[in-house]
Amino acid sequence: MTKQFRKKTIAHCCAALSLLAPLNVIAQTALPAYDLLLRGGHVLDARNHIDSVMDVAIKDGKIAKVAANIPSTDALKTIDAKSLYVTPGLIDLHVHVYNGTGERGSYAGDNSVPPDGFTFRVGVTTVVDAGCSGWKNFEDFKQRIIDRSKTRVLAMLNIVGSGMRGDKYEQNMEDMDGEATAQMALKYPETVVGIKTAHFGGPEWTPVEQAVIAGTKANIPVMVDFGTDRPTRPLYDLLTIKLRPGDIYTHMYSGLRHEQDPTPLGPSKAFIEGRKRGVYFDAGTGGRSFKWSLAVPMVKDGFIPDSISTDLHIGSMNGATIGLSLQEVVTEMTSHPAHEIKRDDLGNLSEGSVADIAVLSVEKGHYGFTDMQNTRVDGTQKLVAELTIKDGKIVYDLNGMEAKLWNEPPDPNAKYASRWTTFAPRAPDTHNAIPTKEMPH
Repeated sequence: MTKQFRKKTIAHCCAALSLLAPLNVIAQTALPAYDLLLRGGHVLDARNHIDSVMDVAIKDGKIAKVAANIPSTDALKTIDAKSLYVTPGLIDLHVHVYNGTGERGSYAGDNSVPPDGFTFRVGVTTVVDAGCSGWKNFEDFKQRIIDRSKTRVLAMLNIVGSGMRGDKYEQNMEDMDGEATAQMALKYPETVVGIKTAHFGGPEWTPVEQAVIAGTKANIPVMVDFGTDRPTRPLYDLLTIKLRPGDIYTHMYSGLRHEQDPTPLGPSKAFIEGRKRGVYFDAGTGGRSFKWSLAVPMVKDGFIPDSISTDLHIGSMNGATIGLSLQEVVTEMTSHPAHEIKRDDLGNLSEGSVADIAVLSVEKGHYGFTDMQNTRVDGTQKLVAELTIKDGKIVYDLNGMEAKLWNEPPDPNAKYASRWTTFAPRAPDTHNAIPTKEMPH
């Protein structure tokens, strides 16, 4: 009996030890608390009222902590961001990226650009396509561009069902259907964030009225590019009667539709009353929609944009955009546009938010910035994106600031690199490796 008891006891002890063994291994190989840590950068986060040197920690694609002096040992990878600005990933509220259909002269085609070629290199992680597609072709745009892009692509549906494809389509009031547009927006609430009306040349209010119907039913804003200036549909009526609080007027410094008071050169009465009413004003600088002769005096008068966007397309992809103070620029390309499209989950560095981050440097020198009339404003500072992070992973690194020198000892955590970067070295492809014959001895 005694021997049998001892055997059972030993067996039970061995079983218990075998269960504990994996726990010991786990304890010995536990990973640091964070995947990636940006240390010593000047954090600008308007949503959380942060404008100071802080550290930003990332875990599983989310912002895990923003605080001073987070130890480097708490992260798999630490990047020195000293002397740089760390901001939420920038949001470009007005772009045209329905590229690839092959349609000439169309923003649902050759006039648009592929988003990934123009976003990460300037710190932008989210873009909003402003009306290239309507309810009839949105799903083609979605499968062709939105679902295949690394950039986060959101969309405003054009009130024209066929989209932004030239006058043949955009002047067709029979194809402006607020009900059908709203139904498509409601079908894709995570992607469709607004309604767009643009380029209309007639005297009627039909595109604006149908856009407001769609926006009201889907509970999303309307963005207006007001098209041809018509006395029968004045800007004042648009901003004080037709649009709702929370709707967006883009191309605010174009000077094409009486945006400026001609005497003091400040904002027109329509602009002043529209802002009081709660309409948002977006820069939408574009290729033919921005004049320094409006922007400079209006900014001096205190009428600055609610959001800064580029109106990115083939005619504006190499252009400059308006410059304000650094804090204003960051706010107007992060928390402000996020709020305008009711996506307050974006454009901030709150703990638990998606880890979209831009790391920016301010270069000093002599720079010239041009507008639609090829006039210039001279400046002494220029923002440059050094590093861009989307969903917690590095997607752009201008000068290799996160990389080790080639002759340094290897990073002991390199095997986990895919947790913090899309540039992680590829694992050896053993499955397709060509077998080699053993050499005879």
